[in-house]
This record gives sequence, C-alpha cells and structure tokens, in this order.
Amino acid sequence: MKGFRSAGGAQRFLSAFSGISPHFRPRRHLMTAPDYRAEMTIRFAIWEQITGTVGLPTTP
Repeated sequence: MKGFRSAGGAQRFLSAFSGISPHFRPRRHLMTAPDYRAEMTIRFAIWEQITGTVGLPTTP
C-alpha cells in the first residue's frame, strides 16, 4: 500500500488518479519532440484551467 493508511484510502486515490494520469502521458513514442512539447504545453494549460490555478502567484 506504499504509504496509504488503509486500503480504502488507496482505492480512493487510485480511482481519482486513474482519470487524471492519462492526461499527462501522451503516446510519446508516436510524436516528434516539438510536437510532444507543444502537446504538453496545451495539456498543462487545460489542467490549470480545470484546477483554477491560472493567474495565481507562484511561490519562490
């Protein structure tokens, strides 16, 4: 269970993580490096919009 206090906690995390994980893992072996960088830029912009972190100050 690697750090989870209970099997239920692990299950809750994994059920949420399974939907998020593919968003940040494009099929890299099918893309050129510039295409991969562009795709990841787009995916992180989408993630920032979804989580509401666009325009928030970053901590140093």
